[in-house]
Amino acid sequence: MKIYTRTGDQGETSLFAGGRVHKDDVRLHAYGTIDELNSILGMVRAGAIDPGLDHLLSRVQMELFHVGADLATPLEADAKWVARVDQAMIDQLETDINTLDEELSPLKNFIVPGGTPAAATLHFARTVARRAERWLVALSQQAEINAFLGPYVNRLTDWLFVLARAANARADVPDVPWTSPRSNSE
Repeated sequence: MKIYTRTGDQGETSLFAGGRVHKDDVRLHAYGTIDELNSILGMVRAGAIDPGLDHLLSRVQMELFHVGADLATPLEADAKWVARVDQAMIDQLETDINTLDEELSPLKNFIVPGGTPAAATLHFARTVARRAERWLVALSQQAEINAFLGPYVNRLTDWLFVLARAANARADVPDVPWTSPRSNSE
């Protein structure tokens, strides 16, 4: 199978269940950002990370393929074979957040992204997930999308934040609390 098809050379691409759209379509921005996010999670996993956190990242990477397929397939498409995001996926993220949060010290300040390379990259992933969420909102204003997509990506941003904190904690690297430059000079 060839990697290139030449069908996108004129600035259009095919959706998962058929149909073609311009490559700058909001739908492509949404699932392209999810693809970018998945690649960043791969970067985290390629480095040094706690095995338990790596296991969670592995699961979410697979789920992000569901998110991408869901976004690449309009709801009205005749594609019953497409795995759609569902409530169980959201529930699992919430369970993970609650479990990890139990091992973390309570937040008293905003956290400056950083710490271990894994935590810093997870914070970066969180910001990309927020961008994906903004594209989802823009898409939902143009077309009907799966109602579970927004909550899943929103919860995923929280999950990534907690995972970044857990990566630091498990490596015995403290989170860096934000302090206002003004409070330091007073």
